Amino acid sequence: MPNIRSPDSTALDRGFHALADATRRGVIARLAQGEASVADLAAPYDMALPSFLQHVRVLEEAGLISTVKTGRVRTCRLEAERLAALNRWIAEYEAGWAARLDRLGDILDRKGDTQ
Repeated sequence: MPNIRSPDSTALDRGFHALADATRRGVIARLAQGEASVADLAAPYDMALPSFLQHVRVLEEAGLISTVKTGRVRTCRLEAERLAALNRWIAEYEAGWAARLDRLGDILDRKGDTQ
């Protein structure tokens, strides 16, 4: 099992906090298709641009996206490695639970055979 108090816990906390919001998950899903400007990312959402920029800031502080400003256009891109790190953390727990459920299934199968 992973160490809950690892040095990466702050990064994990920020990453999961960022992904806890549906708007930010939508931004991540869109950026998985390729880079996009903040204006393009904000278009599907019914909110003021300053409010949307707060979501961008949270994602950027979590390291899930990076932004580059060229002139008046801020372009965002997905930082896939940080997202992969969150996935690896979940996968460690998933593997442990899968093994436990397999053992439980074996026990139930044996119990069913004896009845």
